[in-house]
Amino acid sequence: MLSSTKTVLCFILSFMFALLSAPLIFAVINKFNIKQTTLGYVSNHIEKNGTPTMGGLIFLFPLIIGAIFIKKIYYSGFLAIFITIAYGIIGFIDDFIKIKYKHNEGLKPYQKIIAQLALAIINAIYSYNNLFIGPYINVPFLKEQIDLKWLYIPFVIIIYLASTNGVNLTDGLDGLASKTSIAYLGTFLIILVIQMASDVSNFEKKNLFSLILYTTCLLGGLFAFLWFNAYPAKIFMGDTGSLSLGAAISCVALFSKNPLLILIIGIMYVITSLSVIIQVSVYKLTKKRVFKMAPLHHHFQYMGIKESKIVTYYTIITIFFGAIAIYSII
Repeated sequence: MLSSTKTVLCFILSFMFALLSAPLIFAVINKFNIKQTTLGYVSNHIEKNGTPTMGGLIFLFPLIIGAIFIKKIYYSGFLAIFITIAYGIIGFIDDFIKIKYKHNEGLKPYQKIIAQLALAIINAIYSYNNLFIGPYINVPFLKEQIDLKWLYIPFVIIIYLASTNGVNLTDGLDGLASKTSIAYLGTFLIILVIQMASDVSNFEKKNLFSLILYTTCLLGGLFAFLWFNAYPAKIFMGDTGSLSLGAAISCVALFSKNPLLILIIGIMYVITSLSVIIQVSVYKLTKKRVFKMAPLHHHFQYMGIKESKIVTYYTIITIFFGAIAIYSII
């Protein structure tokens, strides 16, 4: 009962903190003219030019509440908060450069990859040696756990690089990344509760509960952010938000020993990333395009599908595959 009360309270406080702090964030953004410069080749988004950005701060600040609730820094939930904020800082620097020079290119691709890679390596090594986390992962449907041994380290690095860039690519329409991430994190919240109720040690229950508090806290902030980010968006999350969310979807999966579920629950991140890889690869080989435009959500836009409908479809698909993921572990 106490755990349930803490979880609900964490969500409420995070939501209210984010919602009440949003006007202050908007004031700072407007004062320093922190506005988005949209991609020139996306004709559908011309009217979005000048929309405030760095809105990811709205759901990052409430993580402070999660840290207060979790308290003990050796729990996975606390580590997840640290990693999420660290990736958010990379995104913040990227957004800052874009705003300062008033174009859509921030950090150089190699600079962003090096920074992400450095964080991924540090976390992979730490996770490998952490009693709560690695090097074990659960296999969906088979209900078995395998030991990746030293392969766990490169595996974790790949997960972080793929997830952060997958969410970053998905962040292309009003509410798309935020709604898809809410569906993803909501699914994992259910999975964490199921794991916590299973036959695990009391110490492991406390560790899983720290992840539940982290996920709940992030969800509260995301719901508040969606208040302003839903179509038509009054603010974008920027790389500050998308990179931190990418780290978050990795953390909840890896720290609960369910990284393979990213392929199921995060299906729209995977498809989005694949659409870019396919488009670029085929064009380099044949000078022809598979899609009207990549990532995939822009292809649907050019087909005449309304932005709000695309976002709804992505969210529904994520929820559907989330249900499959839950079934795979029970």
